[in-house]
Amino acid sequence: MSGLGELDHPGTPESPGAWDERSQQWITTPAETASTRHEPTTPRRTTADPVRALIHRHRDLCEGAVDPLEIAAGLEAHGVTDRTAARFRHRDVFSLAEEMFARAAHDEHPQHRTTPLATPRVRADWILLTLLPGTVATATTAALRLTHGQTRLALAAVGILALALSARAALSSGPLATTRTATGAWTYWLIAYTVLGDGLLHAAITGGPDAPPTTTAWPITTAPVLALAWSLAPAAWTTHLFTTRVRHRLPTSRGLQDFATAVRPAFLGTFALYLATLTALCTATLPEPPAYAQTLPLGALLLLARLLAIHGFPRAPRLALAAVATAEATALATPFAARLPGCAFLATPVETLVSVWGPAAVPALTCMAAALPLLIHATRTLTRASAHAPTEPQC
Repeated sequence: MSGLGELDHPGTPESPGAWDERSQQWITTPAETASTRHEPTTPRRTTADPVRALIHRHRDLCEGAVDPLEIAAGLEAHGVTDRTAARFRHRDVFSLAEEMFARAAHDEHPQHRTTPLATPRVRADWILLTLLPGTVATATTAALRLTHGQTRLALAAVGILALALSARAALSSGPLATTRTATGAWTYWLIAYTVLGDGLLHAAITGGPDAPPTTTAWPITTAPVLALAWSLAPAAWTTHLFTTRVRHRLPTSRGLQDFATAVRPAFLGTFALYLATLTALCTATLPEPPAYAQTLPLGALLLLARLLAIHGFPRAPRLALAAVATAEATALATPFAARLPGCAFLATPVETLVSVWGPAAVPALTCMAAALPLLIHATRTLTRASAHAPTEPQC
C-alpha cells in the first residue's frame, strides 16, 4: 500500500528522542521578525502549526490511509510515542493520528482497501488445505508400515514430496500466508531431523548405522511429523482468532500502551491454545508412543517464526531456525568426526547428553533455546499497533 510506504523498513525507525526534539522545535519555532528581513516595520505575529508540519513530513502516509489507525501505526513505527504526542498537544498517538487523518488531503480515487482493517473471513479453501498435510502424512506413514525394500523407499520419496507440496499449499493461503520470509530450507531440515535424527544419532554413538534406509531396521520416528502435519489446522485457526481479536481491539484503544496491554493476553492465549492442541495430537499419534520432547518445542518454534514473519518481522525467525538447524547438524556430525584419529573428544558433549536424557534431548534443548527468546521477541513486537498495519491491498 502506497499509503504505508514508510512502513516498508520498520527496522530503522527514528528514535523517540529525535522526535521529541523535533516536535519541540516545531512547537516553539519563533515567528519571522522584521530584523531578520532587515525591514523597519514592527514584528508580525504568526501561529505555529506543528501538526501541519508533521502531516507534510508524512504526506504519503496520511493521504493513503483509510482510517486514523493506519496513521497511528505508521507514527509508532517511526518512533512517535505518547510522550511525543503530548508535545503536539494530544493525549496519545491515537488522538494525534485522528487529527492528522481529518486534516490530510485524501485522493479522490484511493487505490487502497475498501473496508478499513476488515476482519479476514473463514474460507473453506484454506480450511481444507490445512487438513491436507495431516491426511498425506497419515497415508504415508501407513504405507511405510506395510512395505519393505525398494518399494518402501519409493513410497517414502513420494510421500515426502506430497507432504512438502501440501504443506506449502496450506501455508500459501489463509491466516498463515506470508511472502516475507524464506525459511523453507531450515524448516525442512528440522522436520527431517525429527524423522531420522534421533535414530541416526543413537546409531552413530553406538558404532553404526549398520542398515540402509530401505530396511525396516532403519530407525524412523513418524509420530512428530504426524502431529506437526495435523497441527497446521489449529495453527491456522488460532492465528485467525488472534488476528480477529486484534482488529476488534484497535478501534477501542486510546493509546499505544493500552493497545499493547490488551493484545498481550490474546497473543499468549493463542500460543498456549496451539500448544495444548499439539499436545493432544501427540497423544493421538498411535501406535507409536507420544513424542512430546521432539514435537512440542519444534511446534512452538515454527508457530512463533510464522507469526513474526506474517506481521513483518522475518529476520529473527530466520536466524533462530538457522541456529537450531546448525546445532542439530553439529550434534549429528560430532560422533562421526570423533572416529578420526585423535578426535574422540569431539563426541564427549553429545554422548554425555544422550546418555543422561536420550537422543531426543538434542532437538528438544536446541528448539527450546531458540523458542524462548523468540517468544520474548514476539511478545514485544506483536503487541505493537504497527505490527498489525496492513501493507498490501486486500482483494
